Amino acid sequence: MSYQVLARKWRPQSFADLIGQEPIVTALRNALADGRIAQAYLFCGIRGVGKTTAARLLAKALNCERGPTPEPCNACPPCREITAGSDLDVLEVDAATYSKVEQVRELTESLRYGPARDRYKVVVLDEVHRLSRQAFDALLKIVEEPPPRLVFIFATTEIEAVPATILSRCQEYHFRRVPAPEVVAHLRRLCEAESITASDTALRMIARAGEGSVRDAVALLDQLATFGAGRVAEEEAARLVGGLDTALFQRLLDGILAGRSAEVSATACRIDDEGWDPRSVYAHFLAYCRDALHLALGGDPAQMDLPREEAEALARLARGAGYENMLRLLHNLLMSEPIVRRSEIGALAAEIAWLKAAELPKLVRVEAILAGGAIQPVASVAAPTASAPAPARAAASAAPPPPPAPVPATVSPASPVPAPVASEPAAEPADDDPRVVAFRHAVARRKQAVAAYLDHAQALRFADGELSVETPRGDHILADALARGGNRQVFEEALAEVFGPAARFRLREAEPPAPPAARPERPEAAAAIANPAVQAMLQIFGGTAQVEGPPEE
Repeated sequence: MSYQVLARKWRPQSFADLIGQEPIVTALRNALADGRIAQAYLFCGIRGVGKTTAARLLAKALNCERGPTPEPCNACPPCREITAGSDLDVLEVDAATYSKVEQVRELTESLRYGPARDRYKVVVLDEVHRLSRQAFDALLKIVEEPPPRLVFIFATTEIEAVPATILSRCQEYHFRRVPAPEVVAHLRRLCEAESITASDTALRMIARAGEGSVRDAVALLDQLATFGAGRVAEEEAARLVGGLDTALFQRLLDGILAGRSAEVSATACRIDDEGWDPRSVYAHFLAYCRDALHLALGGDPAQMDLPREEAEALARLARGAGYENMLRLLHNLLMSEPIVRRSEIGALAAEIAWLKAAELPKLVRVEAILAGGAIQPVASVAAPTASAPAPARAAASAAPPPPPAPVPATVSPASPVPAPVASEPAAEPADDDPRVVAFRHAVARRKQAVAAYLDHAQALRFADGELSVETPRGDHILADALARGGNRQVFEEALAEVFGPAARFRLREAEPPAPPAARPERPEAAAAIANPAVQAMLQIFGGTAQVEGPPEE
């Protein structure tokens, strides 16, 4: 007899054998026991979690000679034929090959006739999301009002691609990813039945590589058992399932946590030279860092899906780095994962992501300094270049800062300190003059557009019976707007209401801003640069500081 792969040989033949889907099994059993059979079911979930298997089990439970029954007998002719795939009343259709509307119409026409022998005619449409829109439309009527004894079971991995009109006519069952401990227990039962030697650590690595898919995990076990002639070694499982030696991951993580960028770059180059897929390596390294995060939280190394020595070494590395740093590192790597996955040059993208993560120790040192921690003595810091001699800078930093000079209210080009004239009233800024505020409100009540134009004015000042509207230099929008008849009338009415009928207004451009005066050197700047914390920051990031000296006479 030809060899049969383990995934087919050990396919569940009863609801009790369907692992990891207890809520769905309970719901289907109760429906069968109460006779509450729906006309259409939709099973959705990732690959290898039991969707098609559950459809076959439901078909057997409906057509078993003892049925409908929560547990088919697997001994009567309908059960045996459904298991072998030869029952004429149970149709398994691949929607990828029946995606055209003409094929679906032919199928629906054949379904108008009752079952030939069994109690129910069952149609299993696998990967139903592959049907075209017109094919879905052709199914609507018969799914909603099927002939007697007809049951549809749809299976899909992409429920979002199924139209809502189909979903509303089905009972939905969402199959979850099977937890790793349940997959490990299932693999252990297979190993005992097939005389395969495998340690718990190797089985945990296989279950983890299956990512919640029982079929994928069983297929990996079959492959590794064939490779090892009935024996699954931990080292081979780590190499074949993980894609590369996990010791390489440990060196990469150690280099990132220590900030050794050259070592990180060399490891990335080795991964590229060995021909490993950088996207797969990056994904596995994320999972490796997740294990390190759990170990930093105090997890048990024996529970990790790694060989014992490597798990203990990873625990020492993670706990030495600390939970906070591992969390930051994992968050940083996770943010770069979409870039690595979608990049056409994945090796370069992965290397840049790892080098960026290797900058983490610098930020940790900065945080320690900002938190008031002890500042390590700076061994060699480049002296800040300056235009003034070093002794002059030192003297300037030691001298106390001079008191600030009073700033005159008005500076005239002719006189450095003009005398204030008390008898001449100064114009008030718009924010301080309530009359200007009232004028703006009066304009807004009459016409919002004119008020919006005034918002662009640089200043509105009223003095000596005249409202001065200052516009930005070169901006003639406000002047042109006020020159229009309707707008000018609104402006004059608001002016007369607030300031009286004798008030007048004038448009003028604002004065150009005066050039900033040269600020003398502040001695506190040199003192700040000489601060040990600032010097530590400069050393961390490789920067230099420059203090400008006083202008030469």
